[in-house]
Amino acid sequence: MKQIFTFFGLFRTGFVLARHDALIPAEYASNVPLLVRFIGAFSRLFAKRARATNPGERFAQALEKLGPAYIKFGQILATRSDMLDPEFTKGLARLKDNVPPFSMSEARGRIEKEFGKPWQEIFSHLSPSVAAASVAQVHKGTLLSGETVAVKILRPDIHTRMARDMDALAMVARLAEFFVPAARRLKPKLFVQTAARAVMLELDLRLEAAAASEVSEAAQETGLFIVPQLHWHLSAKNVLVMQWMDGTALSSETVLTSTHIDKKALAIKIIQSFLTCAFDYGVFHADMHEGNLIVDGDGALVLLDFGILGRLSRDEQRFHAEILYGFLERDYLRIAEVHFEAGYVPAHHTIEDFASALRAVGEPIFGKTSDQVSMSKVLLQLFEITDIFDMQMQPQLIMLQKTMMQAEGVARRLDPEFDMWSASRPIVEASLRRELGAEGRISDFLADLGRAQKTLKTMPEAAENMAALAKAWAAGEVDLSKTMSAKAAAKKPSVLKPVVWTALGAVLTWGGIWAAGYI
Repeated sequence: MKQIFTFFGLFRTGFVLARHDALIPAEYASNVPLLVRFIGAFSRLFAKRARATNPGERFAQALEKLGPAYIKFGQILATRSDMLDPEFTKGLARLKDNVPPFSMSEARGRIEKEFGKPWQEIFSHLSPSVAAASVAQVHKGTLLSGETVAVKILRPDIHTRMARDMDALAMVARLAEFFVPAARRLKPKLFVQTAARAVMLELDLRLEAAAASEVSEAAQETGLFIVPQLHWHLSAKNVLVMQWMDGTALSSETVLTSTHIDKKALAIKIIQSFLTCAFDYGVFHADMHEGNLIVDGDGALVLLDFGILGRLSRDEQRFHAEILYGFLERDYLRIAEVHFEAGYVPAHHTIEDFASALRAVGEPIFGKTSDQVSMSKVLLQLFEITDIFDMQMQPQLIMLQKTMMQAEGVARRLDPEFDMWSASRPIVEASLRRELGAEGRISDFLADLGRAQKTLKTMPEAAENMAALAKAWAAGEVDLSKTMSAKAAAKKPSVLKPVVWTALGAVLTWGGIWAAGYI
């Protein structure tokens, strides 16, 4: 029954897009195959008569109608004017922080329900919504102490709506894997599952408070950006209260025209903030669209909305830092080796062939500024390479790649001549010096010692288990030739499983300690 409702949800999605002439916009019909062009022409029979002239704005209006998960998708597209028609992304800009708000009565009601008392006992003043997004909206409030704060409130029924949207996207992924075999290596189902986990975590503002607190440690240590201070006693599942930050949102056109804002420096700061968090701390803000970034009166970058947090393991931090450094140094052979070491390229391919393919991507764009590079063509070429070399999508890294695209898109909007290479170099070099230098080697050595210590602690128990296994074998209770009778298996299940697997695990772990090498 759930799948039937989801299917009709997909039908509704197509109809809403058709109503807004956003399924195959008329402006781009000439760029698609004849059959798709015919489908677009047919869909326009159902389109509204009075609709926006900008195709991006029509698409944005359709996404607002469809729900929060679709709005998230549109927000990512809105940052990529280098890949899409700039006029189209300009129309999408309304999704960044201009989603229609819910009513003040609903906002007050959610505060009172969350804290179990009238809102006037917490705030002396609560303004109408100052910013509304797909998941929540923000109000400017004044505490009884007189402090000005930002009050974030989740949208009513957001949990139900988001779950419904994710079910629809999951069905699209299943259909894609079934009907389009070439899409299977991209693992669309795992992609949606990864996105769904991140989005559902966003629907608990207590977790956002914890995420903001974690990232604030990087902010304080690096000085690259600012995170608003939290009011922990007013942090709840549906309401979050934090320090009010004055400034200009990067989604505002004022940022582009103001003479008081150093846009080039700000663009560099955005990329370096993201890379530092990801490579040095293993945790990063994973929703860096313009609506979540502001610049204060002193020119400092302020990060808001930590609903989606990305994480990298130490191996993943090192992997991506080495790749970026390889491109900076034009060391395509090392980039290829890193991919093979991580197991991302099947072993039946050669490192040299993969390195040559990477060179074909890297050389034409090396040292070029953003206005000299067509990112859409670069991404298309990279996609073709992943196909040629049978590379599988890595769902655990999707968040990093998506956020990198967002951050770079924001930087390019601020500075059309933005040089990603020079902005990245100091962060990547510092990361690799730490990871591959003396500090990293010592850290690896200590980690291996820790694992060895844990293994040694298990050795007495493993020896006892081996003795028990030998005794059981001698008594005929265990047949190691795997031909034991069902009667014997039923008689001594507690001997076979724990003893064999514990002993085998201990032996393999001990062998792994001796076989381990350093990157």
